[in-house]
Amino acid sequence: MSSLEFNELLLDNADFLKPFAINLTRDTEAANDLCQETLYKALANQEKYHVGTNIKAWLFTIMRNIFINNYRRKVKQKTILDNSSNDFLINQKQATVANAAETNLRMKEIQAAIKALPEIFKTPFLLYFEGYRYNEIADVLQEPLGTIKSRIHFARKLLKEQITRY
Repeated sequence: MSSLEFNELLLDNADFLKPFAINLTRDTEAANDLCQETLYKALANQEKYHVGTNIKAWLFTIMRNIFINNYRRKVKQKTILDNSSNDFLINQKQATVANAAETNLRMKEIQAAIKALPEIFKTPFLLYFEGYRYNEIADVLQEPLGTIKSRIHFARKLLKEQITRY
């Protein structure tokens, strides 16, 4: 297939890319960029296209792969830039110093909240907190699995209400 024929084939099918790009990105500008990059990659990899292959499926696959790669790249970056005049990095992973006194107070508050739980919730929660699985707790307490799960859920809910955040 000649380059001219391939270019005409791409142009004939370029209109089908836009709705798919909008569906992926949920943004018209990002969709335009994605379409453009897809067409660029298709042109750059023209020799990988086999005549008779469904061109739409081939283009959609290229677009989907570009979108996934861009998404993974954004997730890995995790650097937020401040738009101030100097563009400082916000999350530089600066070293923090642990405050033992605050940690001890926090642990005392958590232990007091656990002791204040009703016995019906406290026992399954403490077993779960020690690392036992739901089914093991159900066997030990001779209660149905659903009952154990709901008691642990309610224990967590009560603890969240009792423990204040700093």
